[in-house]
Amino acid sequence: MNTSHLRGSIVPVPTPFKNGQVDESALQSLINWQIENGAHGISVTGTTGEPSSLSSSERMRVHQVAKEAIAGRAPFMPGTGCNNFEEAVNYSRNAEKIGADALLLIAPYYNRPSQEGLFRYFTGISSQVGIPVILYNIPGRTAVNIEPDTVARVVEKCPNVVGVKESNKDFEHINRLLHKMGREFLVYSGIELLCFPILAIGGAGFLSATANLLPSETANVYNLVQEGKWEAARELHYHMLPLNDAVFFEINPVPIKTGLGWMGKINFEVRLPLCEMSAANQERLRKVMQQYNML
Repeated sequence: MNTSHLRGSIVPVPTPFKNGQVDESALQSLINWQIENGAHGISVTGTTGEPSSLSSSERMRVHQVAKEAIAGRAPFMPGTGCNNFEEAVNYSRNAEKIGADALLLIAPYYNRPSQEGLFRYFTGISSQVGIPVILYNIPGRTAVNIEPDTVARVVEKCPNVVGVKESNKDFEHINRLLHKMGREFLVYSGIELLCFPILAIGGAGFLSATANLLPSETANVYNLVQEGKWEAARELHYHMLPLNDAVFFEINPVPIKTGLGWMGKINFEVRLPLCEMSAANQERLRKVMQQYNML
């Protein structure tokens, strides 16, 4: 299965809201802006997209709108996992039907399954689609870690599982995963400060929330590495570090949506239980964004 097109900066776009409804026009504009500024791929309804706050019909509509906005200009990797198995199957099948290039399948959250449960969940979904599947390991949100041995078992049964997005701060874990699976296996960083380091050990790219605010610079970290310009990539990595920290002054995607709102890209709106940033953190974020001449 050819996966060369799935490398680079895959941007996890937020879901814009307006007056309580999904703002389809703003979503289209965000995707256009990302692609025009060098994004290598687009993902929606991952963590940054507030998927658990969307109804089933809204989530699938976001997938459709995103697919149409991309219009074949970049790979499309929607998030289709959730803690309800049958819903995850439905999201995955529908995404394949509308032409997704790959699926991003999060470990089921809240349930805290065993490794055997994860194996059955991932293979149960992946065996019902015929496109590449990227597992999504984010133990800070799901309270469970997808162990390398479990990944290997899943891939052995379902060869269309071709990678993992690792939002795991344990860099040893990521090294061991790549060692076990081989460097052709697509391992992406979901931790902003590990985007550059993961490329150095053979990673495929990253899904970085920061790309929503600095799309060109984020994509260029990957581009520079591909060109063998490691020193320039390293300097860009450190240049972006203050903003990478700032977008997590509060829980994702609240700072991202706040920044995009200030930039005039969307109306700031999240759904409960999320809410606006504290005044103090808004001031901190504003100061950092001003350093990058974004405001």
